[in-house]
Amino acid sequence: MNDTRSQRAVVIGGGLAGITAALELADAGLGVTLVEGRPRLGGLAFSFRRGDLTVDNGQHVYLRCCAAYRWFLDRVGGAELAPVQARLDVPVLDVAHPRGPRLGRLRRDPLPVPLHLGRSLATYPHLSLAERASVGRAALALKKLDPADPALDDVDFATWLGRHGQSDRTIEALWDLVGVATLNATAPHASLGLAAMVFKTGLLSEAGAADIGWARVPLGELHDTLARKALESAGVRVETRTKAESISRTENGSWRVELAGETLEAEVVVLAVPQKETHDLLPEGALDEPDKLLGIGTAPILNVHVVYDRKVLKQPFFAALGSPVQWVFDRTDSSGLTGQGQYLAVSQSDAGDEIELPVAELRARYLPELEKLLPAARGAEILDFFVTRERTATFAPTPGVGRLRPSARTRADGLYLAGAWTATGWPATMEGAVRSGFSAAGAALSTLGRPHVHPLQEAA
Repeated sequence: MNDTRSQRAVVIGGGLAGITAALELADAGLGVTLVEGRPRLGGLAFSFRRGDLTVDNGQHVYLRCCAAYRWFLDRVGGAELAPVQARLDVPVLDVAHPRGPRLGRLRRDPLPVPLHLGRSLATYPHLSLAERASVGRAALALKKLDPADPALDDVDFATWLGRHGQSDRTIEALWDLVGVATLNATAPHASLGLAAMVFKTGLLSEAGAADIGWARVPLGELHDTLARKALESAGVRVETRTKAESISRTENGSWRVELAGETLEAEVVVLAVPQKETHDLLPEGALDEPDKLLGIGTAPILNVHVVYDRKVLKQPFFAALGSPVQWVFDRTDSSGLTGQGQYLAVSQSDAGDEIELPVAELRARYLPELEKLLPAARGAEILDFFVTRERTATFAPTPGVGRLRPSARTRADGLYLAGAWTATGWPATMEGAVRSGFSAAGAALSTLGRPHVHPLQEAA
């Protein structure tokens, strides 16, 4: 094979999956063009301007165990801008307790698994003594599961939890507290295989695996500005506001990608767009059952944004019980807000019941709830209130979804798939998106006979 950039690749889609695939292919010596229909990179993890603020469309976090996304941050030069907390510490506030609001914490000690969470669970005030003991037994049973076992994909997580002695309260105050944020689904609607993967990897693999990281700058700085700089430094041609209209074979066996006003030819094409768009662009015969892609459902995420005239929250974030509110994050510094005010983002996963509600109704619903959770918010002036909606934020992790998710390889030589919805073994996270980019690029380079070391093996 040639060691020059005579071999070409087109990556369609500029989210984390597409960016990752493009970087890996360019680093291996291919001439890469990345096309993205939006005016920016980053997919659904992006920022926009609202007056003097820079706003993320939604709150995104990752865990220390997310090795692929951490590679991505390193690769684009953004690791210091999205650090991980020194030790897992999640304040959990229950405002429905009979004796008034009660604060608990989920945090780890510097001890090996599973002792690292022992003290936290033993003193967790939102569960009874019997419920805390049942959590330990369920965790031991969960540790024995193999998330890759196809049989687990057909079982819902709630059924399994019920069989292992988990009460409705235990599911609400612990399992769903974590699961909704990571799976974008409550236990009855989540595949046991995906849930087992999340909890085994995050809580039962290494002591620090679940330590939480988040961007201290707007996501656009990481996923657009720095990513674009890294791509261009690697020699990738980046074309935004550019949609692929069709993909077809050329007479010489390479691929033809039709854009508005331009035709590209390449030996490799990576489709890194959502499942419906992928279905529409796939050439005939590329998948045995292409309509399976349309069976992969989607799940929405709603974010409620509130700017107060004063500081009302001292913690960087917290989770809530006994309230419609799920997770609240302080985004004051990252947004560029100056003065005495504070900007909070309320992140609501699995938001199917609320995603279409009018802003006025959401305001009437959430401002009183925030006052219950944050006494300092009572009497504070609301400087701004707005909502961001991602109606198809993630693929739905429902039981049976595993058999619908395709691998990176297709039946068409030189055509590969990427995206968090592909068969990564992970739910729809930034981690899964980056891993899918690794898989697509790795499969392409292997077929081309180019030497390639998986980035996570290299890091190890």
